[in-house]
Amino acid sequence: MRVLVTGGAGFIGSHLVRALLDRGDAVVVLDNFSTGKQENIAPILADIHLYEGDMRDYALVQRAMEGVELVFHEAALPSVPRSVADPITSTSVNVVGAVTVLKAAVDAGVRRLVYAASSSAYGNAQEKLKVETLCPKPRSPYAVTKLAGEYMLQAFSACYPIETVGLRYFNVFGERQDPSSQYSGVIAKFSKAMLQGERPTIYGDGTTSRDFTYVANVVEANLLAGGAPAEVNGHIMNAACGDNISLLQLVSQLNEILGTTLEPLFGPERAGDVQHSCADIAKAKALLGYQPRVDFASGLRRTVDWYAANLAGGSA
Repeated sequence: MRVLVTGGAGFIGSHLVRALLDRGDAVVVLDNFSTGKQENIAPILADIHLYEGDMRDYALVQRAMEGVELVFHEAALPSVPRSVADPITSTSVNVVGAVTVLKAAVDAGVRRLVYAASSSAYGNAQEKLKVETLCPKPRSPYAVTKLAGEYMLQAFSACYPIETVGLRYFNVFGERQDPSSQYSGVIAKFSKAMLQGERPTIYGDGTTSRDFTYVANVVEANLLAGGAPAEVNGHIMNAACGDNISLLQLVSQLNEILGTTLEPLFGPERAGDVQHSCADIAKAKALLGYQPRVDFASGLRRTVDWYAANLAGGSA
C-alpha cells in the first residue's frame, strides 16, 4: 500500500514512517523541516519518497498524494507556549494546513486519513478521566487549532467520499524528541538537563500531572486506526495509557534511573497550561483493539538511555 505521512521527519512522524516501512508499505513523506529534522529520516532516506515543502501549498500536497491510499496527518506547528506567543502562525499552519491536506486527499481518491489530534482539546475539564464525550474546553490557541482540525475531519467524512479518524495524543515522549527547543516536551527537557547534572525547572508546584505516552504506543494506535473497519469513520478517540504521572514523580523516576538526587527548581505556572490530564482509552480499545504495549517506566528508561547515547551529537 502507498501511504503518505505529513510531518514524517518529525519526532512522532519518523517513528511512524519506520513502522510503515517495516510492514512493507511504500511511504511518502511531506515535511518542510520547520520542526522536523533531516537526521530523523537520514538512515531511511533511500527507502521513502520525500516531498519537501509547506502543507499549505495545495499543488505540492496534490503531487505527494498521487497513488496514495492512506494518509497519516502528523504535521503541525506544535506547542502551547508557541501558540500563545504567535497565535496567527499556529492557526494558519494547523488549520489551513489540515484543510489543504484533507482537500488534496479527497481529490486524489484517498480511502482514509488518520489525524493527529490533541488531548489539549479537553482543557481543564474537572473529570478525572478525559473521555471523548466531554465537552471540549480548549485553553490555548494551539488547542483550538487542533480541535478545529477534528471538526474539519468530521465535516469532510460527512460531505466527501473519504474516511477519517482522529487520535487525541496525550503527552507523547520517546527517542528522537528534540530536547534543545524551548517548545520541547517536558521529558525531553528534564532528561537532557538531568543527564548534564542540572536541576530541571518545573512551572507550578509540581503536582501537575500528565498521561505520558511512549511513542511506540501512539504508533500502534495509528497503525490500528489505518486498518480498522469502516465503522471507525468519523470517530475521535484517545491514544494514551490511561494513567497519570505528576511532574514531581517524573523527576523522582529520572533520579532513580540516573542514580542522581537532583531537586527541581520551580517557576510560575505558564499561560494555557492544563493542570491534569489522564485518558479514558476504552473507546480505542473497543473500536481499534488498541492496548498500550509499553508502560511509562519502561518507555522512560528507553528514552533516557537514548538521550544518554545521543546527546553528544549523534542521532538514530
